[in-house]
Amino acid sequence: MKRIESEEEDDLRPEYDFSQMKGGVRGKYVERYRKGTNLVLLDPDIAVAFPDAKAVNDALRSLLQEKHSPQAR
Repeated sequence: MKRIESEEEDDLRPEYDFSQMKGGVRGKYVERYRKGTNLVLLDPDIAVAFPDAKAVNDALRSLLQEKHSPQAR
């Protein structure tokens, strides 16, 4: 039977002394977290066509305009 180690191994470097940190604010981003997010992961072949978020948004707006505009027959 394997012995289960009860304490986690401390792999934090000694130079990271969090007791010396000042000015931390607990819950600073909690409101943003509660609002949620709408991140979407693009497939790699699609992501190649869009260099940044603006390009994605522009393409989606264009698609929505097409969808909502009266169609010529």
